[in-house]
Amino acid sequence: MITGEIKNKIDKIWTDIWAGGITNPLTVIEQLTYLMFIRSLDEKEFENEEFENMTGQKMDKIFPQSEIGQSMRWSKFKEKDSRDIFDIVSQRVFPAIKKMKSGQLPDFNEMGELIEILDSDGKGEDGRTAFSKYMEDASFLIPTPQVLQKIITGLDDLYEHDIEDLDMQGDLYEYMLGKLATAGQNGQFRTPKHIREMMVELLAPTPDDYIVDPACGTAGFLVSASEYIRKKYEDTMTNEQWENYTSKAFTGFDTDHTMLRISAMNLMLHSITNPEIDYKDSVSKQNQISSKYTICLANPPFKGTIDAESINDDLKAVTNTKKTELLFLALFLRLLKTGGRCACIVPDGVLFGSSKAHKSIRKELVENHKLQAVISMPSGVFKPYAGVSTAVLVFTKTGAGGTDHVWFYDMKADGFTLDDKRSEISENDIPDIIERFHFLEKEEERARTEQSFLVSKEEIVSNGYDLSINKYKEIEYIPVEYPPTSEIIAEIKELQKEISEGIHELEGML
Repeated sequence: MITGEIKNKIDKIWTDIWAGGITNPLTVIEQLTYLMFIRSLDEKEFENEEFENMTGQKMDKIFPQSEIGQSMRWSKFKEKDSRDIFDIVSQRVFPAIKKMKSGQLPDFNEMGELIEILDSDGKGEDGRTAFSKYMEDASFLIPTPQVLQKIITGLDDLYEHDIEDLDMQGDLYEYMLGKLATAGQNGQFRTPKHIREMMVELLAPTPDDYIVDPACGTAGFLVSASEYIRKKYEDTMTNEQWENYTSKAFTGFDTDHTMLRISAMNLMLHSITNPEIDYKDSVSKQNQISSKYTICLANPPFKGTIDAESINDDLKAVTNTKKTELLFLALFLRLLKTGGRCACIVPDGVLFGSSKAHKSIRKELVENHKLQAVISMPSGVFKPYAGVSTAVLVFTKTGAGGTDHVWFYDMKADGFTLDDKRSEISENDIPDIIERFHFLEKEEERARTEQSFLVSKEEIVSNGYDLSINKYKEIEYIPVEYPPTSEIIAEIKELQKEISEGIHELEGML
């Protein structure tokens, strides 16, 4: 999590940019994103060089080996005079990352002109990274050498002393986005890493899966899925699986170009050099994708609504509504292949909402597909960004039913306090959730008073497809025996006597 000290450092960088004349918060975020990416490329190059030195295995280089190419590395220019830094970044590095392809930066000729990187077939336009695709219309807007030097010094201090991993970099993005006046108006907020990882563990993706997040934001779910696959299968993956891993295995859609740039950057730094990151309004008629993916992981917008005329008719046929949280559930079903699985976050209202649209999407999941789990999460999980109560739904697309029992789990702790500070604590239900989910046969004997239990499809149907855990959970009342009233009164009188004697003693001391 981003601490107060880190926030102060980010605010200082932000103030320096504002003082330079850039006052649009979105522009500030974009410029910082470019610089953070430039630094991250140098860090990645250091890792490649270290691996090459340790193993003797030749690694593809990000930066050209020429003098100009090496001068573009963050570590090479950050200590230079501010005017030299400004020239290198604005005239070399920034134009180069806009033309980056297949994880490599182009070089410059003696005239200072970019040398186009050609693919094996001699073409120059293919092979672009997803990041470079969304950099085409980007502009370098840092106004002066002095402002640029302050930003570079501030970012370097952050990374060397405060930013521990890529996920904290995501938290940094989230804090910056909080400075936008429009941030969160549609219910977007970043899913904490440990919640994403729990959802990935529940689905257990493999190198053969095709994974989609149609509301990808910073690509957190795709990154978590990629890390899980590498951890489990890195030593056994075939060349074909590796090729798929670096490109088509991961797909994300978003309607914010800034988020698309961040997503592409985030994935590239996790060795996914050319993911399918596209600008797309997922629930609109613009998106016609169907039955393409085997896994869906998502935390879609909650509060938003969409123009009824732009909603895809396929989705309205499942749930006739303008509420994005319901439309996205219908979308997940359409995107998945038969047998494809989904773990998604929904607001509690989806579980018990009484409108026709709410009931129809729940009926669709229960009757026409296989709804496996409803994991109720405490409202503090998304603090400090939001205090909404949510749940994780896990289901499989079948098109032919299959729901027999639904597993409910009442998560009470996720390893962090549930206030705005979100400090780490020992209480954590997540390991228990993962363990129980993968051995649901052991859940059959659990009573409704326990933290998890199974509910039959028939009972859910009889309750109007209500999926809220409180509808089925039984509260065990333990009788408390109190002493007779006469004893309580006697104790009160004794206390009053002691207080009176104490006051009398104090008065005697005056």
